[in-house]
Amino acid sequence: MTDARFDELIHPSTRLSLVATLAAADWAEFAFLRERLELSDSALSKQLTTLEDTGYILTERRLEGRRRRVYARLTATGRDAFNGHVAALRMIVAGAAEPADSPAQP
Repeated sequence: MTDARFDELIHPSTRLSLVATLAAADWAEFAFLRERLELSDSALSKQLTTLEDTGYILTERRLEGRRRRVYARLTATGRDAFNGHVAALRMIVAGAAEPADSPAQP
């Protein structure tokens, strides 16, 4: 069971989409992430660097033929943070769906 923990670092929509995409993969290639998230190279690089600096992701540069490619994956810390954030969002949504104790104001 994951502890619900709202994570301000993951919460912005671009990072949340990025981390959710990485949560569904072992490794994801930079071009795939760029296209999936519809980001520029520089915007994606900035997000990857932010997440890597906090230990949420790991990036790896691989030489494939004559091309260098960048791959990213979630670390165990990043996966725990993502799962905790999703659990916190579920609690927020569930709480909003419950009737309030006080009568509604006109």
